[in-house]
Amino acid sequence: MSDRLSLTRELVEELCARVDGSSLPEVDRTIIKACIRYCFALGEAYAEKTHTIQRLLKMIFGAKTEKAEKVLPDFPKKPKGERSPSRGHGRNGAASYTGGKKVTVSHGALTGGDPCPECQRGKLYPTAPGVTVRIAGNAPLMATSFECEKLRCNACGEVFTAKLPDTAGEEKYDAAAGAMITLLKYGMGLPFNRLEALQDALGIPLPASTQWDIVEKNAKPAHPVYKELIRQAAQGELIHLDDTTMKLLASVNEHEGRSGTFTTGMLSVKGERKIALFFTGHKHAGENLTDLLAKRRTGLSPPIQMSDALSRNMPKELATLVANCLSHGRRNFVDVAMSFPDACGHVIELLAKVYKNDAHAKEKKMSREERLTYHQTQSGPVMEELHAWMQTQFDEKKVEPNSGLGKAFTYMLKHGEPLTLFLRVPGAPLDNNLVEQSLKMVIRHRRNSLFYRTLHGAYIGDLFMSLIHTCRLSKVNPLHYLMALQQHSHEVFKNPSGWLPWNYETAVVALPA
Repeated sequence: MSDRLSLTRELVEELCARVDGSSLPEVDRTIIKACIRYCFALGEAYAEKTHTIQRLLKMIFGAKTEKAEKVLPDFPKKPKGERSPSRGHGRNGAASYTGGKKVTVSHGALTGGDPCPECQRGKLYPTAPGVTVRIAGNAPLMATSFECEKLRCNACGEVFTAKLPDTAGEEKYDAAAGAMITLLKYGMGLPFNRLEALQDALGIPLPASTQWDIVEKNAKPAHPVYKELIRQAAQGELIHLDDTTMKLLASVNEHEGRSGTFTTGMLSVKGERKIALFFTGHKHAGENLTDLLAKRRTGLSPPIQMSDALSRNMPKELATLVANCLSHGRRNFVDVAMSFPDACGHVIELLAKVYKNDAHAKEKKMSREERLTYHQTQSGPVMEELHAWMQTQFDEKKVEPNSGLGKAFTYMLKHGEPLTLFLRVPGAPLDNNLVEQSLKMVIRHRRNSLFYRTLHGAYIGDLFMSLIHTCRLSKVNPLHYLMALQQHSHEVFKNPSGWLPWNYETAVVALPA
């Protein structure tokens, strides 16, 4: 209805006050006030149920966006001049094709030093080549059949077979094949049976059982590196962590007291280096963090722990500097923005200033101490204003504590200290977005493959996902890295710390020719 009125608590109380001042009998005034308050409560209950349904839909289909200008129609949009420029509309330059073959094409008719055929005065000299890219399609794994000629003696019957060329290798599936299967499965979320169907359609059969045998074999040289990553991650200055559910068929009922299984994602940061780790099993994030910190060297200061405010994320017996995710707090207001646009818009606008300050600090490449000082002067007053405003809403009874907006306020006020750790500790982040981005690998695998069959299979998945995502964080080609671990397995077992994603190329160069 176009003339529908949106009731607020202030309007309801004003209307009830006018009813009390009317000349109606006491019984009528009581009934009218009860009806008014009942209608208001019913509207709030309907709005709360709508929020619950919307949250459920976001969990199933995912949120399209949480940008303020999309969530709040009246939120001011950036002028066109301030928007970030487009990045080429998807076009890639020739330098982007680092994994492709390079073929040098000589001119043929002309060489350096020849006279110019156009002007006949100057001489030609080499300059930068012109590059043209051609892309061809083929199967993820290609096969080569070597037909070795055989000669048979008609007297003695002896058969002489031509030797395979050196390029044929000794194994049917070389290091590149194993690395490609591993990368497609655990890096891209392509299930074994789907790759089997693709390879079969292209005439190069690759059974799913064979793929698993190859992956399991390749996990052996990667195992010591994974253990070394865990050891080094325990020494980090900042550790992000979060959980996501994961189905584990063979061990659902093997753990006493807890039937659920989870994958914990961790991202350890020390300086500019980032290490991604994944752990699948019955343990929650806090328990996995306890196991990780048990490997931390004595004498180091407690690390910053960034997570959401769930109690299961807290490690037992080991101290950390707890920081909570500001994006989680903001998301509570995004979920109810349709019903409380003014209040939610005010909160989102204030938090936008904090994020703008953090983006400015990154743009200026401030040190940790400079960033802390900048946030204290620029973001500190904003967070104090937000805290005082939310508390005033409760004190003046402008917000129902059990409503969606009241719960969002309660979350921010209850966890105010860890939500503002970035105002007190150098290097403390604003949110937990880094590890949530890492967990997309796990979620993609879960959506496509649905489950792990055993804990052993889950361990191999955790191992390779950790190595692949750490390669990406280190800007290292994961395919080349996985190949190097297989080709130099003896050296890897002798010195795992020299074969990590960020230093393995140095170890390869140092090998004797």
